[in-house]
Amino acid sequence: MTPMALITQLLQIVSALAAAPLFIGWVNQCRAWLGNRSAPSVWLPYRSLRKLFHKEAVIAEGASPLFRVTPYVVFGAMTLAAAIIPSMGTRLPLTLAADAIALVGLLATARVFQSLAAIDIGTAFGTLGARREMMVGFLAEPALLMVIFVASLISATTALPAIAESLATRSFGLYPSLAFTAVAFTMVLLAENARIPIDNPATHLELTMIHEAQLLEYSARHLALMEWAAALKLFNYACIGFALFVPWGVSTRAGGPAALFASIPLLALKLMVAGAALAVIETVSAKLRVFRAPEFLGFAFVFAVLGLLVHLLLGA
Repeated sequence: MTPMALITQLLQIVSALAAAPLFIGWVNQCRAWLGNRSAPSVWLPYRSLRKLFHKEAVIAEGASPLFRVTPYVVFGAMTLAAAIIPSMGTRLPLTLAADAIALVGLLATARVFQSLAAIDIGTAFGTLGARREMMVGFLAEPALLMVIFVASLISATTALPAIAESLATRSFGLYPSLAFTAVAFTMVLLAENARIPIDNPATHLELTMIHEAQLLEYSARHLALMEWAAALKLFNYACIGFALFVPWGVSTRAGGPAALFASIPLLALKLMVAGAALAVIETVSAKLRVFRAPEFLGFAFVFAVLGLLVHLLLGA
């Protein structure tokens, strides 16, 4: 492990932990502007986390140790995922273990623990949200894997840092297969992060919400960790999209410290554009009924398969 690789790894983790709440604040601010409403401060997520960390936790009666440990497991899984995804550089100590299947497995681990914790208390809304979350994950994970597999076929590797470096260092070209998979990935991102049209993060209607229904029994530091992990998840998905479809600007193995530090403002610019685009999508979209979510994710899988077929049949 070289010092440069260690610096890149630590910088990625610290930046993800620090920037994830800010990214959520930016998306919320853009949504407010597009809705002609007074926009909240982009620093509001930080204030909410600080307030929750200073409160005393209230644990539901009959909660098992699983309920207590889940926030730490979910937060740890999202932090480890941020260490695997090449958001700033591809020279990562975890490159050998940063396989696409391992990454999807980390995301699935967080989902399973969160769903089990929601069921653990035995409330109706928690169980309802857990079932919906597992349904969305069951349909979204194959589409996400298919998206990554298309990029891995182009790059001849399944390691996400190697995929990003391969796409970033080759000559610019248009890949119709990546265009299809970009549409699929956007749909998966919306579904996996409880965004419109699958879920509305701004509502607390028990009969329609998915993510929030699983957090109703959490409070104080436990709720803060779960909310921080949700922000990290959205940040990670955005960085996966950058690595697959906009890899330019990341520090490659041939780059030095200057390239690494130059990737920081480029990542900030990408996040600003992605946050604004996400806000536009949510503003012009209507929330689907829960029973329409399988159709939505089915179309995402079809787009991913079309991208795979275009690459295999046409080599494009």
